[in-house]
Amino acid sequence: MKILVVRFSSIGDVVLTTPIVRCLKQQIPNCEIHFITKKAFKGILEHNSNISKIFTIDSSISEVIATLKKEQYDYVIDLHKNLRTFQLKTKLGRPSYSFPKLNFEKWMLVNLKRNKMPKIHIVDRYFKAVEKLGVKNDNKPCDFFIQPSDEIQLKDHFQLASEKYITIAIGAQFATKRMPLEKLKEIIEQLNQPIILIGGETDQALANSILAVFPDKPIFSACGIFSLVQSASIVKQSRVLLTNDTGMMHIASCFQTPTISVWGNTVPDLGMHPYFPENPELYSIHEVTGLNCRPCSKIGFQECPKGHFNCMNLQDAKAISDDIMNKIG
Repeated sequence: MKILVVRFSSIGDVVLTTPIVRCLKQQIPNCEIHFITKKAFKGILEHNSNISKIFTIDSSISEVIATLKKEQYDYVIDLHKNLRTFQLKTKLGRPSYSFPKLNFEKWMLVNLKRNKMPKIHIVDRYFKAVEKLGVKNDNKPCDFFIQPSDEIQLKDHFQLASEKYITIAIGAQFATKRMPLEKLKEIIEQLNQPIILIGGETDQALANSILAVFPDKPIFSACGIFSLVQSASIVKQSRVLLTNDTGMMHIASCFQTPTISVWGNTVPDLGMHPYFPENPELYSIHEVTGLNCRPCSKIGFQECPKGHFNCMNLQDAKAISDDIMNKIG
């Protein structure tokens, strides 16, 4: 049997499809799995041994339709479910299954603040797309494979006096999902362990600001220096990850790295909280409840629509730092 799994973006969403891929491969005899995503996210999957072929697009499915038609798939598993995937499935003309995306329930929560979302993780909703194939959730973590060449040898890059270091993922695609500098300062000043800051090139300015505030603390910036996969290696080796609602939060769950997630304008009720099916005690969630403006979006904005940014500015820095220390043990 040959199956095409579809998820175009983004980092965390693609990572969260990996239990589906694994269970398809393990539970269907002689199953060959292909995956299509955007080119920017190929690195998340290219070393996944459960996937035989990866197809990528820059912007349009027309880039690959002719090639995909030649594969003659038995089934298409749509884990994105939007107009583009509808067009893809129509053009391929193969049997397909999708999952309950719950767009109306999300709209109700964001716009009317009426929470009708089911209390289940999106991974479990993804499995609705394969239940007719007899595939069930094995309740194992997501998968993220790192090649030896991408494993970071910490001693070659950081002067760590202790292996009990903390990784802080300071970035996020949208500003309303990021902890501001002042909140990060409140948290970090209560910590004594070594800290490695991770993020992309756009996070370097924030990292440099943190370093300037704490010149005597063992804090190191890896922002913009390492690839996503190499940054994942840093997270894999750390004792705990402090993160916004980001893709790295989901990558950390693959390694069962204890994770403390801080939520701004988005909410865990949307079903995208850390996925630790075997060890839920390894993750925790910090959010400011009771705000009548939250969630203001299911994704995020580049500035607070209300101007106050209370969903982050009112976060309890001491509770977060205490949580970090408890998870370090």
